[in-house]
Amino acid sequence: MKKYNVAILGATGAVGGEFLKLIEERSFPFAELRLLASKRSAGKKIDFMGKTYTVQEATKDSFEGIEIALFAGGSISKEFAPYAVGSGAVVIDNSSAFRMDPEVPLIVPEVNPQAILKHKGIIANPNCSTIIMVMALKPLYDLARIKRVVVSTYQAVSGAGKEGIDELTDQVKAQAEGKEMIANILPTTSMEKHYPIAFNLIPQIDIFLDNLYSKEEMKMVNETQKIMEDYDMRITATTIRVPVYRSHSESVNVEFEHDLNLEDMKKALSAFPGVVVQDDPEKQIYPMPLYTSEKNDVYVGRLRRDESNPNTFNMWVVGDQIRKGAALNTLQIAETMIKNGWL
Repeated sequence: MKKYNVAILGATGAVGGEFLKLIEERSFPFAELRLLASKRSAGKKIDFMGKTYTVQEATKDSFEGIEIALFAGGSISKEFAPYAVGSGAVVIDNSSAFRMDPEVPLIVPEVNPQAILKHKGIIANPNCSTIIMVMALKPLYDLARIKRVVVSTYQAVSGAGKEGIDELTDQVKAQAEGKEMIANILPTTSMEKHYPIAFNLIPQIDIFLDNLYSKEEMKMVNETQKIMEDYDMRITATTIRVPVYRSHSESVNVEFEHDLNLEDMKKALSAFPGVVVQDDPEKQIYPMPLYTSEKNDVYVGRLRRDESNPNTFNMWVVGDQIRKGAALNTLQIAETMIKNGWL
């Protein structure tokens, strides 16, 4: 098998670290591995697969000879993607910078792999909560077209990065010791006001827009329609930050064009690559973030009819947002391209 020259931009962050774990786990065929980051992280040493790598500062010349550039996300993507493409690399980007660009395919490999062929050098990785939801929607959509989706998310603090994890830990410790809980990170570092996440729920992820929805909520609406290639599908979302370290959970209400059988739905979900059905109410079996963390699959349970509306069903969907919601999905895009000879 041919091996490829790979660069990771943002190699020192949570998603960058997950890239490395998955490259080793999945025996991704790399020849050269170039680890890139901001000036602040340049010079850091990372031991990987028996070799010590020195993280380099990302510059416009960092991508010479690189064939696959995995971008971990952040504002740095917009700056360096054109340089990487200009050097001949295919960029697979985790930031929101290119997701809604009509010239950039937005890909979940199990759902819309054919859209990869439309790329012009950049491929976008969807928002983590969007990926987790569409993995459950796609096999059901293939049974009956979806008319409407109502989703509420319960998103782990690791979605806000290592700082979010550390802040939850510090706040739990402070509360246990009878001290004041200090909040500096959530709901978002760009806001003037912050709230404790320990023993709390924060109904805001990212900034609020003019329509009073948060940016995270509108990502789920717009990205899902683009991935599913159905702009008539009606979607509304409420996204909530919860005091969980890792793995996002979603309550999803789906209305179909015609009625479905619950057993047929379970069979379709079980047969879909990357989805695991955990649904046995009598035995109290259902997905939970504690048990889906660091797993590659998306888990679906609590399947049941919505007795208030015809042709409508509820389900509970849980997935590790750092793995399938970010690093794994990105790597799977590259793997799909290699498998099909699209590089």
